[in-house]
Amino acid sequence: MTSTHFLSHTLRTTAFGLITLGASWSAIAAPLKPDLAKSNVTIVFKQMNVPVEAKFKQFTPLIDFNSAQPETSKASVDIAIPSFDLGDPEYNKEVLKKEWFNAQQFPKASFVTSSIKASAGAPAGSKYDVAGKLTIKGKTTDVSFPLTVKKEGGAQVFNGSLPIKRLTYNIGEGDWKDTSMVADEIIIKFHLVAN
Repeated sequence: MTSTHFLSHTLRTTAFGLITLGASWSAIAAPLKPDLAKSNVTIVFKQMNVPVEAKFKQFTPLIDFNSAQPETSKASVDIAIPSFDLGDPEYNKEVLKKEWFNAQQFPKASFVTSSIKASAGAPAGSKYDVAGKLTIKGKTTDVSFPLTVKKEGGAQVFNGSLPIKRLTYNIGEGDWKDTSMVADEIIIKFHLVAN
C-alpha cells in the first residue's frame, strides 16, 4: 500500500469512526418523547387547612436525559395557566383573575433546569438533585428539588415535588394575601413518562 493510499484509508477509517461515535452519542443524548396521556402536573395547597389538589391540563415538557452523565442532562416544562383545573368551572374562572394567576397577562409558567446531579448515597441512576429557574406570574426564582427516575418497560418515569410559597409569586393579592384562608405553602408535583 502506498503512503497516499495508507493516508486515504486512515482518513476514511477515522471519519467513519467519528460518524459512528456521533450517531451513537446522538442516540444517547436525543431528547425523550413525553407520553402526555400518562403524565401529569398537579399542585396541592390547603384551603382553611383542608388539602386541595388541582391539575394543569396542558403542559409541554422537554427532557434530554442521560443517566450515564446526568450533569449533561437538561429539561424544561412550560405550563398553560388557563388550563388550571380545580374541578369546578366557577373556581377555575376565579383563579385565572388578576389577583391570583392573572392568566391574561401571564398565560404561561415555566421551569428550566440549570443543573442535574446524582444524589449522594442513592443507588446509581435512581435519584437526582435538580436546580433551576421557576417563573410564575412574571416572577423568576431559583429553586431546587429531589427527582426520582425509574424504568417501566421501555419508558422512563420522572417524579418530583417542588414546594414553593404562593406569595413569592404574588399568587393571591389584596385580601387574598391572608394565609388563614389559603395557605402560603404550595407543592407542585409532576409525574412525567417519556420514551
